[in-house]
Amino acid sequence: MIKITQKAVFDSKSNRMKKIGDVENAINEFKKKKNKNLDFLLKKRFSWMKKFIDEKNTGLEVGAGGGFSKNFIKNKNFKISDLAMYDHLDFKNVDAQKTQFESNYYDFVIAVNMIHHVPYPIKFLNEMHRILKKGGRLIIQEAYCSVIFQVITIIMRHEGFDFTKEVWNENQPMSDEDDRWSGNIAIPHLIFDNIENFKKKFGDKFVIEHEKFYECFIFLNSGGVTSKTFYIPLNSFFLKVLDLIDSVLVKLFPSIFAMGRQLVLKKK
Repeated sequence: MIKITQKAVFDSKSNRMKKIGDVENAINEFKKKKNKNLDFLLKKRFSWMKKFIDEKNTGLEVGAGGGFSKNFIKNKNFKISDLAMYDHLDFKNVDAQKTQFESNYYDFVIAVNMIHHVPYPIKFLNEMHRILKKGGRLIIQEAYCSVIFQVITIIMRHEGFDFTKEVWNENQPMSDEDDRWSGNIAIPHLIFDNIENFKKKFGDKFVIEHEKFYECFIFLNSGGVTSKTFYIPLNSFFLKVLDLIDSVLVKLFPSIFAMGRQLVLKKK
């Protein structure tokens, strides 16, 4: 990948997005169904996961935030959790780095744009391995720190990235432990870009079953999931056209245009 700089870190107070971390507002806005751009984005983010989920599977989402996954994943035995105490959560005050869930219990666990918020992501991966059944899947949607994503991050001062962190050092936090809305979008790169290194560290626990880069302008023109920004409303036809443009650009130049990353880790 192409790095503009090794490090650009911002706290949530300097963030130029609007309504930072206002989950209740995000839920209310989504329920109004006025932003078709966001609905298109979220549907795309969750629809690909379904081919890795059986209807009868028992599943969990960690770091669920607004709980939008339940609008798209309809499994009866699917529950959502978060470190927060929101009323819509099935499980509240859940630290995904050390949960109280039973070992070898879940068929799948979903983590959407939350690993880059976790201070100790290696502890998180080990915990997910513990609670998944053998053959269970950790289904990940994460940020991809392309050139465009780096530029937007610096302009908007949103979360930031730090490639200098030693991600395999479990005693060094990768993001601000005291600010749950801080993030380091370099984390997925530090863990997954070097496949051989990942296999060395986690090869006895997980196999990478699926990986794909996607998303660019569909994300940029969504208006934001929780934190909000300006967007141009589009109808379904133009959203599909924009999605097609994204697909071509990301396939040809992922290091420049990709802003999303799909990953599925299957427990051995």
